[in-house]
Amino acid sequence: MASALFSFLLLFQTIATATPLRPGFYSETCPQAELIVRDVMYKAMIREPRSVASVMRFQFHDCFVNGCDASLLLDDTPTMLGEKLSLSNIDSLRSYQVVDEVKEALEKACPGTVSCADIIIMASRDAVALSGGPNWEVKLGRKDSLTASQADSDNIMPSPRANASYLIELFDKFNLSVKDLVALSGSHSIGQGRCFSIMFRLYNQSGTGKPDPTLEPKFREKLDKLCPLGGDENVTGDLDATPQLFDNQYFKDMVAGRGFLNSDQTLFTFPQTREYVRLFSRDQSEFFKAFVEGMIKMGDLQSGRPGEVRNNCRVVNHRPINILLESLA
Repeated sequence: MASALFSFLLLFQTIATATPLRPGFYSETCPQAELIVRDVMYKAMIREPRSVASVMRFQFHDCFVNGCDASLLLDDTPTMLGEKLSLSNIDSLRSYQVVDEVKEALEKACPGTVSCADIIIMASRDAVALSGGPNWEVKLGRKDSLTASQADSDNIMPSPRANASYLIELFDKFNLSVKDLVALSGSHSIGQGRCFSIMFRLYNQSGTGKPDPTLEPKFREKLDKLCPLGGDENVTGDLDATPQLFDNQYFKDMVAGRGFLNSDQTLFTFPQTREYVRLFSRDQSEFFKAFVEGMIKMGDLQSGRPGEVRNNCRVVNHRPINILLESLA
């Protein structure tokens, strides 16, 4: 009993100890880690260009829900409803298998060393860089969560219908500025969105039974053909005019009334965010600089909860602490 209790306390101490995030965290324990992540991401992009955009979004969807701890990646269990089926993630997030491939490659090179939470941060950076966007140095050293919560995700993550006022308040809760909000929304420079997310814009904006008046007429006609009333709402459309290139076209499209999502276009129609949209539409280097700053700040979000380095990003290594306590009683 004493030996078992000591083992448990040692385990708890290990998973509860927080290590400060820093660049080069794996330089000694897994020096090839970042190269391995980028190699797998490159191969995924060649296989399916859309996949890197999908993986990039994991950072936002993970970090806003109890910090950057890879809780997003946990599959449901009989006793836990995770985040994958939350309102903002179900039928929206995809390409989880790319993270699985990254983890498998890292486990072969450095078993039990690189956390899934850090994989999300590295892979998100690589998705941007491989798509023509900026490259930057990431801080690493995160631990993976021991649980996940569908309810927490539902309560925190915004919907495609969100307006700029709501988004400003949400980002402020995480100490992210209006500039951070607009810059990070530029993640929609690559990838696609579903018709489901814009049907109300096309046919019933604000319950009027009419389309969103901010939509540029020819763009609206294009979307009407892509997403007809009564059609397949899982059909996808490009989030901007250059969906495989990370650039500032996203902001140019918004200025022209061609933002795909309501939560995108509202950034131009709302006074507090409009000037940043104009700035980034004119100056791509300013957008890149602000985007990197926002991604680093978002990557610093931590829950302070106990964690571990998962062997499989979809499941925890250890039983939950309360069950361990019960087994030791």
